[in-house]
Amino acid sequence: MTKRVQNPREVAEIVAVQALSFIAGDADRLGLFLAETGLGPDTLRSAATDPQFLASVLDFLLRDDATVKAFAEVSHLDPTVVAAARQALGDKQWERDVP
Repeated sequence: MTKRVQNPREVAEIVAVQALSFIAGDADRLGLFLAETGLGPDTLRSAATDPQFLASVLDFLLRDDATVKAFAEVSHLDPTVVAAARQALGDKQWERDVP
């Protein structure tokens, strides 16, 4: 029996880890991602525990419709789930000091 994840942030992190795996599965895509992030292949695993890094993984996917569609097809997700996952991993919202 599998555990169902209900927390939107947990779901978003799972989607982002799947996206990272998708990126790593293509040498050209991985090379571009590593060049843009400045990370090396040896630091990807540790970076994957950081929610901000996971958000950047989804940003990388979302900037190209064809890449989002390819990931969605491979992962059996609707492309809107990727965008929703990115939103769930969004930056912390700051309260204003003044109304």
